[in-house]
Amino acid sequence: MEGRALMWFRKGLRLHDNPALEHACEGAKNVYAVFVLDPWFLAPDPCAPSPGSARVGINRIQFLLGCLKDLDLRLKSRGNQLLLLHGNPVEIIPGLLHKWSIKKLCFEYDTEPYSLQRDNFIKEHATETGVEVCSPVSHTIYNPEDIIAKNGGMVPLTYQSFCRVLGKPSNPLGDGPSHIPPPIDYEGVNVLSVPCLEDLGYKNLNEEFSPFPGGETEGLKRLEESLKDKNWVSEFEKPKGDPTAFMKPATTVLSPYLKFGCVSSRLFYSRLKVLYSQVKSYTKPPVSLEGQLLWREFFYTVGYGTPNFDRMVGSPICKQIPWKDDEDLLAAWRDGHTGYPWIDAAMVQLRKWGWMHHLARHAVACFLTRGDMFVHWEKGRDVFDRLLIDDDWSINNGNWLWLSASAFFAQYHRIYSPITFGQKYDPEGKFVKYFLPVLQDIPKQYIYAPWKAPDEVQKNANCIIGKDYPYPMDHVVANKACRECMAAAYQLNKDATGKPTAEQLDLLKVKFGQSGNFNVIRNSKSSPSVKRQRQSKLTEYK
Repeated sequence: MEGRALMWFRKGLRLHDNPALEHACEGAKNVYAVFVLDPWFLAPDPCAPSPGSARVGINRIQFLLGCLKDLDLRLKSRGNQLLLLHGNPVEIIPGLLHKWSIKKLCFEYDTEPYSLQRDNFIKEHATETGVEVCSPVSHTIYNPEDIIAKNGGMVPLTYQSFCRVLGKPSNPLGDGPSHIPPPIDYEGVNVLSVPCLEDLGYKNLNEEFSPFPGGETEGLKRLEESLKDKNWVSEFEKPKGDPTAFMKPATTVLSPYLKFGCVSSRLFYSRLKVLYSQVKSYTKPPVSLEGQLLWREFFYTVGYGTPNFDRMVGSPICKQIPWKDDEDLLAAWRDGHTGYPWIDAAMVQLRKWGWMHHLARHAVACFLTRGDMFVHWEKGRDVFDRLLIDDDWSINNGNWLWLSASAFFAQYHRIYSPITFGQKYDPEGKFVKYFLPVLQDIPKQYIYAPWKAPDEVQKNANCIIGKDYPYPMDHVVANKACRECMAAAYQLNKDATGKPTAEQLDLLKVKFGQSGNFNVIRNSKSSPSVKRQRQSKLTEYK
């Protein structure tokens, strides 16, 4: 029976391999392709630490607008168009179902807690009014619910146990419907054209934006380019990437396109498997490109099945650690003012581009938490959550749990050196000098530790440490304090069977936080210790 279908786009901003869109077109006389611009996410916040809204940085907003513009063009090529509305989707979508006499509501299933709550409300309303609801899983290769069921109803908490229960994934559906029946009679609704940043209220921007444009067209192009070099794909090993390569990143940069669903993860996976079948040998999970896609699936599954996955308190898997709540340290890290050029350059790249290499993410997350500053991982997570163009709730939280040694990973003494880790990839300091032009004329032998440069060298470089660029905290002293507190926290978690009380954590805070052990920010000309304790040498990733 012919009727009207509403295809509600959120993620899944593509036509290919989109089962919700396919279902919307089946038997429909008219398909209303809708995206709702929610001001709760997009409204400018003049008090935010960098351009953007309170929740989303300017780069991700621009990437989204690129996705929507591209989606509209692709829909028009199939006889349809994108109907863009402004407001709260919980209010907008139910109203459209009634106003347009919709018989079928289709949207991609979303596992994030906020989305589940929103979608359940709208599903309930639609069902009560006789509207058929179709919400297939297509943002991930596997259905997290199925994986948990195959694992005996338990969330697999290791990558290995996760991989053991994987079956053969379903194949991607293809390029999408060749014709999408157009909408009619929508004039009574305020449908917008895809806006630019200025239309959303972002004026007088003087920013270097992300070099990665949004959209399905760009995502598919990047996928093709990434798979063109069979040797690179077959030899890909995650630990061997170069985090300082920025003009041509040493990875696919497909993550933002997967995040917004511009590229189907099933398509990526199936294309990889075809390529592997055409070469003699290739790397295997967890380090291969296939392995990276499965890491994504792993974190989606654990995030879906774990209560309070995005916080320490109340989480059944997160170690309870007396992290610091120090806004000054957090701001220094967030704004690229730690005094360690490798860390600062990576954070400036994040703010300017909304992206950084995964190894750079590892290094800066380690520095903020268990490596040097001992600031709560949730604080760093929130910064990434706002600024990354590829921010993904499950993956972001999972990585911060891992890198802070709060879950999944327990070798808290293994850290990334804030000096030598970046130096081994880029001894000339090109990455640092690009994102920190204040250090442009610092000689390469001092570029990762400019406080060691003699006064005359600093003067000739027009960069006086402590004036033009900050002094760093003492890494050796700070890391020793971090390791001592982590050891005490781990022991407390063990003694309390994973459930220490707030009072017990407060006692550790008094012992390690208020005792002054972390009060190691440099505000004078004294240089960080050049001595390396034996354990630091053994455990730093150089």
